[in-house]
Amino acid sequence: MRATLPHLLDRRFPALERRRPTTLQVNLGYRCNQSCLHCHVNAGPTRKEMMDEVNLALIIPVLSARHMQTLDLTGGAPELHPLFRDLVSEARRVGVKVIDRCNLTVLREPGQEDLGAFLAAGGIEIVASLPCYTAENVDRQRGDGVFEKSIAALRELNALGYGQAGSGLTLNLAYNPQGPRLPGAQSALEADYRRELRQHFSIEFNTLLTLTNMPIQRFGSMLLSRGEFNAYLELLRDNFVAENLENVMCRTLISVDWQGHLYDCDFNQQLGLPLGEEGTPRLHLRDLLGGDVTGKSIRVADHCFGCTAGQGSSCGGALAGAAP
Repeated sequence: MRATLPHLLDRRFPALERRRPTTLQVNLGYRCNQSCLHCHVNAGPTRKEMMDEVNLALIIPVLSARHMQTLDLTGGAPELHPLFRDLVSEARRVGVKVIDRCNLTVLREPGQEDLGAFLAAGGIEIVASLPCYTAENVDRQRGDGVFEKSIAALRELNALGYGQAGSGLTLNLAYNPQGPRLPGAQSALEADYRRELRQHFSIEFNTLLTLTNMPIQRFGSMLLSRGEFNAYLELLRDNFVAENLENVMCRTLISVDWQGHLYDCDFNQQLGLPLGEEGTPRLHLRDLLGGDVTGKSIRVADHCFGCTAGQGSSCGGALAGAAP
C-alpha cells in the first residue's frame, strides 16, 4: 500500500485550536469481517491489532476525569473485540452515552447472534455503514453479499425498536461516495435513502450521515495507483468552506488508537500524526487522568480539507448548519 502522508504536507490548511473535549473516540482494533475499498484504517479479517486490557481499563476513568459525555467506539469492527460488551456495559453504568460504529454484517457473524439485542438493551446509539441503497453499489465497494446481509441486519434492528418513532433507540446510517467525489447534499440523500429503503425493504432509520472519503490509507493508495490523488486533493481544496471550521470534530473529540495513544481525529491516527505540538512527547490515555488538552493546537495537513469541503464532513455527518 502506498503512503499518502508525504503528499499531504503542503500545510495550506488553517490553524485550529481545541475546545473542551466532550467525546472520546476509541479504536478497539483493526480486525474486521470486511475489507472495504474506502476503508481509511485498512481494516480486515487478517488484522491482529486489538486494544489490551491495560488500556481498556483506562477508558472509564478518563471519561470521568475529563467529564466527557460520549464514548464513540470504532475499529475495524469494534464488536469483534472480546471485551467490547464489558466496556459498553460499564460505560452505560456510569451514565456515558455510547456510539457503536457498526458495519451491520457483524450481526450475522458466528457468536454475534444476540449482538443486536445487547445493543438495544443498553440503549446504544448505532451508526451503521451503508454506502448505498442498491445491492450493486454496496457489493462493489464492500464485497459480494454484503448488501443482503446489511438489509437483514437492519430489519433485525428495526424489529428490536431501532429507528422506530418513540423507541429511544437511535439508528443512523452512514453514506460515503463510491469514488473520488464529494457526497451530495445530506438532506436530499437522506430523503432518497428513506424512500428506497422504506419502499423496497420496509426499513426505517433516524438520520443519514454523509461522509467524505479521505485521501489516506487504502482509499488514498488506490487514488495514487490510478493517478487520481492530486485531482481529488484539488477538488477538496477548491471546495473549502471556512464556516465549517467552527464545527470540525477535532475541536471537541479525542481519538485513541488500539495502543492507547492520543490523536486529534481518526484520520490523523491513521497518518501517524499524534495529538500535540510536533516534537513534543507523545500523549497516552493515562495522561488524560491528570491533564487536559483544551487549548492545544490541532495537527493539520491537507487531508483536513476533506472535513471542510462543501457541506463539510465529520463523524456526525455534514457540518453545514451544525451548532458549534
